[in-house]
Amino acid sequence: MAWQGLAAEFLQVPAVTRAYTAACVLTTAAVLELLSPFQLYFNPHLVFRKFQVWRLVTNFLFFGPLGFSFFFNMLFVFRYCRMLEEGSFRGRTADFVFMFLFGGILMTLLGLLGSLFFLGQALTVMLVYVWSRRNPRVRVNFFGLLTFHAPFLPWALMGFSLLLGNSILVDLLGIAVGHIYYFLEDVFPNQPGGKRLLLTPRFLCRGTRPSKPFGKEAHLSPRPVKPRPGIFLFVQGLT
Repeated sequence: MAWQGLAAEFLQVPAVTRAYTAACVLTTAAVLELLSPFQLYFNPHLVFRKFQVWRLVTNFLFFGPLGFSFFFNMLFVFRYCRMLEEGSFRGRTADFVFMFLFGGILMTLLGLLGSLFFLGQALTVMLVYVWSRRNPRVRVNFFGLLTFHAPFLPWALMGFSLLLGNSILVDLLGIAVGHIYYFLEDVFPNQPGGKRLLLTPRFLCRGTRPSKPFGKEAHLSPRPVKPRPGIFLFVQGLT
């Protein structure tokens, strides 16, 4: 049956991408029937005074009600999270989980300054930013309207948010945190006197392969980037 084929295909998706995408979809489904967004959003007072600590996680899982915005974000989450996990994080599950934790903690701290309630979109932009900086020669086709190199994609997303009348503060937060991670992980260690500062905690490495830095020391070569069929074709090819 069709659903069995879809289930089998979904099980082929790398673990972190599969878990995060499923959590986002299930959270939205729960809001339709069981929960209210008011039970999920990030509120420092409720987190630290009322001990509603689940809000530290659920604000990254809710992308709004079913509609264009939800499916647009899910498409980007699934696609770029998967390409990262199968590419530069191939065989480095612990490092990939640590990137999520690093980004989530930093976004939460910075989100306090901007009174941001849901940070899932910022996390998506961070994933896109890191992927784009690690694949600078990939050409991206944006809705069939524009073609440009991957590093411009996060800025195109921010411009798209602006055209839709949305605040770009969340996009800027994702770009900023993505750049901090990229600099600390990929740039600074290769500078004279530099070293790797983002060390994956040992408890995350249990049950996974040994983690190594991205780049020349990576023990597995990333898979080549190639387009997959979908609603839109975002990655056009290499130049």
